[in-house]
Amino acid sequence: MRTGSDSSGIRATIERLSATPVVFLHRLPRWVLLAAVFGLLVVGMAGTGWVGAAGLLVLLAVMAWFAYLNWPVLDGSGRALRVAAMVLLAAFAAGHLFGRF
Repeated sequence: MRTGSDSSGIRATIERLSATPVVFLHRLPRWVLLAAVFGLLVVGMAGTGWVGAAGLLVLLAVMAWFAYLNWPVLDGSGRALRVAAMVLLAAFAAGHLFGRF
């Protein structure tokens, strides 16, 4: 397992810049983050066009950020699950943008 202390280059920079937002999110009550994720998902699924796509893309960006930070310590199934979830969100966002959903 890798820890943040043996990171180098761009990963170390991203981990260092992410430390403050991650601590802020960790200090929030759990329901706040859950409500934010649920709200973005509802906007993404219920919204149409750019509105729906924007909700899903914001959720995708946050998910990708967390996946990047956790990638070194994930096993194969954890990585596959995160990639599958991100591909699904991207597909739904593209569907909103191109009028499929």
